[in-house]
Amino acid sequence: MAEKFDVIVVGAGPSGNSAAYTLAKAGLSVLQIERGESPGSKNVQGAILYSDALERMIPDFRDDAPLERHIIEQRMWVLDDESYIGSHYRSDAFNKEPYNRYTMIRSQFDKWFSERVKAAGALVICETTVSHLLLDGERVIGVMTDRQGGEIYADAVILADGVNSLLAKKAGFHPELQPKDVALAVKEIHFMPQELIEQRFNVKGTEGVVIEMVGKITKGMMGTGFLYTNSESVTIGVGCMLSDFKKQGTTPYALLEEMKAHPAIKPLIQGGEMKEYTAHLIPEGGYNAMPPIYGEGWMIVGDAGMFVNAVHREGSNLAMTTGMHAAETLIELKNEGKAFSAANLKRYQAKLDESFVMKDMKKYKNMPDVFHSNPQFFNDYPEMLSNAARTMLTVDGVDKKSKEREIRGTFRRRRSLFGLLGDTFKLWRAFE
Repeated sequence: MAEKFDVIVVGAGPSGNSAAYTLAKAGLSVLQIERGESPGSKNVQGAILYSDALERMIPDFRDDAPLERHIIEQRMWVLDDESYIGSHYRSDAFNKEPYNRYTMIRSQFDKWFSERVKAAGALVICETTVSHLLLDGERVIGVMTDRQGGEIYADAVILADGVNSLLAKKAGFHPELQPKDVALAVKEIHFMPQELIEQRFNVKGTEGVVIEMVGKITKGMMGTGFLYTNSESVTIGVGCMLSDFKKQGTTPYALLEEMKAHPAIKPLIQGGEMKEYTAHLIPEGGYNAMPPIYGEGWMIVGDAGMFVNAVHREGSNLAMTTGMHAAETLIELKNEGKAFSAANLKRYQAKLDESFVMKDMKKYKNMPDVFHSNPQFFNDYPEMLSNAARTMLTVDGVDKKSKEREIRGTFRRRRSLFGLLGDTFKLWRAFE
């Protein structure tokens, strides 16, 4: 193993792989360190891949990447205890190549991406833990690993070690994570025949469906549920903020079990064989919870930097984009003969500010606080919307004008006129 590298990348998820691949392809000497047995070995869950970010780095990724289904239909459900009201968007435009969104299974995808990283020239070592960063004053000069002679040096270190970045915390780059800023999500993968998936979701070939869910499945806690169709399996899960789990005293597993028993969800997974279960943290504190993302000889990418758009459930595209921009910054500075100082690495921040990443993060910066302080969005409103739909669709000899008055009265009794106006204003301001 070489004693000194241009860059060390810690972590082999989407952000770390994007950084390592971009750097190695440009000819820099890169060491990537992953503590799992192999890249993706700790990520068994299904997920969504947004192709744009990956395509910018690897235009031919569709030739051999382990993709599950391309998504042609997006459903949004608001659930009460026994029903849902929602919307579907399905378009044949999503059947035209190149496809924009895919379902994937991270354990397979991360391993494939890592092979591309190696082929580009990076050295990847797994089953290796980085215990702390090596510092010369305030400057990061390398990492300490758990291997014999574990000191490894580099001109820059990119931290792509996930939401709970112990290295950044140990070095004092950001404070301890707050439970209100992190969601704990649990997921299961239920395997079933491809023909059964196609029948249940009205798809064929590699077409897929995504269902995002909010409402009483989270028992008033800030969170969402989801269901993704894979080639021969269905990924189902639910996640809520750690702070809410603590207050409620319930467990993520119990929440998922109740969600699977919901009358709108149970038929979709019936007959499937559950083979994989995982729990993981998701950074959902948004823009206001982001730590510093660069300094003397170091940069933070992906989940470690809170780069998740929780409103639109986007993560992989932000992870890959931040990893790519971090790498491009180092490549430019290397070519210009400039040091990887904090003053020069500020260029990374500028790149992100100009990209969709920071623009979207800033757009929704107030959303977490709105949902934290207004549990009615996850409890009262799903019930009221479902009751309103049921009232209007029930034909029982009552005229529609009377039904409308009944619905308005229910909304006012539950939230009051000022409450309804206030909730509308809060959402408008948060989305604006």
